[in-house]
Amino acid sequence: MTDVLRRGRASLAFSFLAQGATFALLVTRIPAIQDRYGVSDALLPVFLAAVPILAGVGSVTTEQLVKRIRPSRLLRWSQPVVLLALLGVGAGDHVAELAVSLAAFGLAVGALDASMNMLGVSLQRTYGRSIMLGFHAAYSLGGIVGASLAWAGAHWHLALWVSYLPVVAVLLPATFLVSRWYVDGDGPGADVPKAEAGPVVFRLLLPLCLVMTFAYIGDSTVSNWSAKYLQDTLGSSEQLATVPYNVYMVTTLLGRSIGDFGVRRFGAVAVVRLGALVAAAGFAVVAGAPGAWVGMLGFTLLGLGLCVLVPQTFAAAGRLFPGASDTAIARLNIFNYVGFLVGSPLVGALGDAWSYRGAMLVPMVLVLVTLVYARSFGTGPDRYGDGHERPSTADVGRGGNAL
Repeated sequence: MTDVLRRGRASLAFSFLAQGATFALLVTRIPAIQDRYGVSDALLPVFLAAVPILAGVGSVTTEQLVKRIRPSRLLRWSQPVVLLALLGVGAGDHVAELAVSLAAFGLAVGALDASMNMLGVSLQRTYGRSIMLGFHAAYSLGGIVGASLAWAGAHWHLALWVSYLPVVAVLLPATFLVSRWYVDGDGPGADVPKAEAGPVVFRLLLPLCLVMTFAYIGDSTVSNWSAKYLQDTLGSSEQLATVPYNVYMVTTLLGRSIGDFGVRRFGAVAVVRLGALVAAAGFAVVAGAPGAWVGMLGFTLLGLGLCVLVPQTFAAAGRLFPGASDTAIARLNIFNYVGFLVGSPLVGALGDAWSYRGAMLVPMVLVLVTLVYARSFGTGPDRYGDGHERPSTADVGRGGNAL
């Protein structure tokens, strides 16, 4: 059993890493994609919005599919589609080809995100202790790798398909290979028959949905506006303006790497509260920064604070509905994309109408609202952390090759 769990954990972490790299390669090369296909500035937001919208559709579809198909099988087949769609984005010549590739990417990434987190929550339940932040740390590491590869491609003026092909050639067979060791096993909820598992009551899930939305509004604020804010508002150079997002990603990786230890020691509620306070402090520092270096300190705090919220939200959904965690996670995952869709336009509109300093206070307030819902992250009988870890007793015989 131990070897099965270890292989399952390692293979899932690799899947998170691969997806982090894939997504970073897409979003960091948007200007190059726009130039390749001749997409106008007016049309570009339509393409960018279509991806999270279709990802939401993919997540909703996954909720229905997992009633008949194991999440491991969905993950095994959705990840190659995402990788091939990325290659399609880089290899096409016409706008119609771009639209088809992005549509495939969006639908598949919704299924991928949902199924990855379903497996992560089920493994955490089986382990009986917090490991979810470690998976998202692997995603952050993949994002750093992908962003670095994208920088290299842009620096050497490589065609998009030249940048994407080696990555896909490596990750496609690798993710397919490690998928043999995914584990679908769950904790106590695994033995609950579907008829007895009970429905997912949205009223109970709503606080976690709001926290997920607020976290991604904060995250999209950093990814979309940090460079512009540093250069236009704080007067940095163009080169220095590229640094905050990298600093944010590195501190996100650092926070997630040690976050599981914090959850085990102090509990999820305390970690979420601390993360919300640190993130709010980061936005406050950014909004009031007199110069670029103080602004970068604020983005550093943002990475350390926001990084714990999303993994713990997925984990809390799994604990809240132990007999229907897959359904809860699929529904919760939709609000990932809601936050992504809302965050960037919200800050942009407020910045244009008011000021970008003032606009940074809005995600700060939203993150602070997380404190109101922190009790939703509390744990019941299957508590993780605070010395109450329980032994792994779940049947993990469902792991391995899903075919």
